[in-house]
Amino acid sequence: MDDEQQRPDHGPLAGFTVGVTAARRADELGALLQRRGAAVLHAPAIRIVPLADDSELLAATKQLIDQAPDVVVATTAIGFRGWVEAADGWGLGEALLERLRAVELLARGPKVKGAVRAAGLTEEWSPASESMAEVLDRLLEEGVDGRRIALQLHGEPLPGFVEALRAGGAEVVGVPVYRWLPPEDLGPVDRLLDAAVSRGVHAVTFTSAPAAASLLSRAEERGLLPELLAALGHDVLPACVGPVTAVPLQAHGVDTVQPERFRLGPLVQLLCQELPARARALPVAGHRLEIRGHAVLIDGELRTVPPAGMSLLRALSRRPGWVVSRAELLRALPGTGRDEHAVETAMARLRTSLGAPKLIQTVVKRGYRLALDPATDAKYTDG
Repeated sequence: MDDEQQRPDHGPLAGFTVGVTAARRADELGALLQRRGAAVLHAPAIRIVPLADDSELLAATKQLIDQAPDVVVATTAIGFRGWVEAADGWGLGEALLERLRAVELLARGPKVKGAVRAAGLTEEWSPASESMAEVLDRLLEEGVDGRRIALQLHGEPLPGFVEALRAGGAEVVGVPVYRWLPPEDLGPVDRLLDAAVSRGVHAVTFTSAPAAASLLSRAEERGLLPELLAALGHDVLPACVGPVTAVPLQAHGVDTVQPERFRLGPLVQLLCQELPARARALPVAGHRLEIRGHAVLIDGELRTVPPAGMSLLRALSRRPGWVVSRAELLRALPGTGRDEHAVETAMARLRTSLGAPKLIQTVVKRGYRLALDPATDAKYTDG
């Protein structure tokens, strides 16, 4: 076993594979995950139409310059900066800024506020919580009946936000600052879907609602939606950067985890807590055995294990201390072979990978068992 596999400073996500659906800042998110030991499967589920090519944004910009709104709500920093830059490219930059100086400008959170001020503007108000719900509460408390409100969209309508404003009597003008489309190359998305339904990834991260919607849509096209939802509901952890991103998944009954602060760093830290907590840890032959996605920790040391070995180990760990027959272990192995000799071969490789042969005991003519420590036998053999 080489030093790399046995090194204790392996990172909290070592042994786990994480799917990344982001199109923007995917490299940054992937680097954060890899730095903490994860293997990363990148599958951009969307692509972004360049702003200067988007005729809808041009039309909305001209409309707002010609007919002043009462309120403009800026929802994302990249979107607001992109809007101003696109307007500059169309020769409308100064006219847009002049119009924005004369309206009530609300910025959702500190990053958006920074983008607003970088454009030479001053927001009238910004919530400390970065919550669109708080923005909505403020607008409704002020009264929106008869007011014209321009809303910079996230790429798709904000659920409930527009409806609540219109119910209050407002005219809402959407500003589609960037448009999401399915990726031109569906290969990576299909590979991620296949990995998710086969439990080859252990978490999937979502940083935008359109990416989540796109992945679900592609799964439906391929007839994999029920299998994907089952995986996300049990074995594969869906992690969203915030509540807006989670909406398409929640609409399908999928519970997600989200960090308290809607940023990439906190999202990665959340995975560093959640994934190790989901790993199975057992006291075996005087060692602490922790079974992760594609590796194990033995007394805190990382050991990579071949896929066949991981299949055997999971089968043994479902009933720790109990004998599992060769026939049952053969069924657990990838493929559909009938030769029980394949179990012996995979078991020999597994023991070599673990570096501690006594973890798994051979029970002559019966099969194999995890050598669960005697003090804990009762705990694991009741059920």
